[in-house]
Amino acid sequence: MPEIRRRNVPRALVAHLEDRVSDREIPIGQLQLLSEWLTGEPEVPTGKWFKRFPGMIACGEGEFLKTFLRIGQAPDGEEIP
Repeated sequence: MPEIRRRNVPRALVAHLEDRVSDREIPIGQLQLLSEWLTGEPEVPTGKWFKRFPGMIACGEGEFLKTFLRIGQAPDGEEIP
C-alpha cells in the first residue's frame, strides 16, 4: 500500500487543493488535524480513498491527496480509519 506523497506534488494539484480549502471554507484547525495524520505516514489504498475529520473529508487516489469535501458531501472510495 502506498503512503501519501508530500513532496514533488504536481503544482496543478497543489493549486486545486488550495482552491478547495478556500471554496469550501475548510478551517485551519481541520488542516492541522490533516497535518498530524499525515505525519504518521499513513498507508492508503492504490485506488480511491477518503478520511473523515470532524469538519471535513480528505479524498485521494493512491499516493495523492486529491480534494477536500464538506461534511455532508458524499465521498467515493475506501474509508481510511
